[in-house]
Amino acid sequence: MPALRLMTYNVRYFGHGTRGLATTAEAVTRIARSVAALDPLPDFVCLQEVETQSLRSNTIAPRWHPGETQLDRLSTELAAALAVAGKEEQYTAYYFPAHEYRLTARTNIYTTGLAILAKRGFHVAHHNAGRPHDITHRARVKNLKQTRICAHLSFHHKSGHTFDVFNTHLSLPSLFSKAFWTGEARMGFGPNQLVEAQTLADFVDRERRSDHFVVLGDFNSLPGSPVDRYLREERGLVDALPSVLGLSERDARGFATAGFLNLRMHLDHVYSSPTLQWLDFAGTHAFGEKGRFQGLSDHVPLIGRCRVAEA
Repeated sequence: MPALRLMTYNVRYFGHGTRGLATTAEAVTRIARSVAALDPLPDFVCLQEVETQSLRSNTIAPRWHPGETQLDRLSTELAAALAVAGKEEQYTAYYFPAHEYRLTARTNIYTTGLAILAKRGFHVAHHNAGRPHDITHRARVKNLKQTRICAHLSFHHKSGHTFDVFNTHLSLPSLFSKAFWTGEARMGFGPNQLVEAQTLADFVDRERRSDHFVVLGDFNSLPGSPVDRYLREERGLVDALPSVLGLSERDARGFATAGFLNLRMHLDHVYSSPTLQWLDFAGTHAFGEKGRFQGLSDHVPLIGRCRVAEA
């Protein structure tokens, strides 16, 4: 099977310039152009924190037509950027809604969701965009808890292999946990996060169509945290970036994928089945370092290339 290039990126609702308060047209354009400039282009682009329509997404960046969603705008901008770059590739976009905060029956304050862009030419055999899987752990204030989901897309490759892509975004550690206030490390140490990781892994095992799969996204969890160790040690997944770069848990924590004020954290991961051989993460740079995606979000993308390992 030829190598596949996959990308995961928390785009912060395309509102990093306003500290996440409102989407800007410039952010959508710059991110689309940055993706279009990658060489080779990713076969699949998995995004977290993508809106539909809301006050947050449309106040500063008004819609070009009444039915336009945030993903529609990105797709339009990406197609234009690809055309300018002289690249013939096109993408099909899938949106996976997670949560809505309503002001009225017709007006959302803001919405949350995931997206997967699949390069055209891949035969997508299944996706759960119509009904993403809820992985949220709800212990208290259930009505206020933001829904967390897992997006799933399965495709058949011309080589004959079937391949599964799972895109997710886990909750932050619960403020109601004693460990949050007493522990030194918090991200990935929340009991609620571990429950969500278990729910996620069960869903992956139940729904995957093949032995070749990736589970990627924003896990809000540090390398070596209970969430990370559970997925690797108990569920047998490979954390691809540290594996390719030969990083220990401690060193992997030093490779920041997100930043908040002066904090730098490794929260995003590309996990996979052990049947995949990871070749490189070319184009990936740590948060705060100079790179194509610097300053476009409070996260940086992870861009990895893999293939099915030889038996």
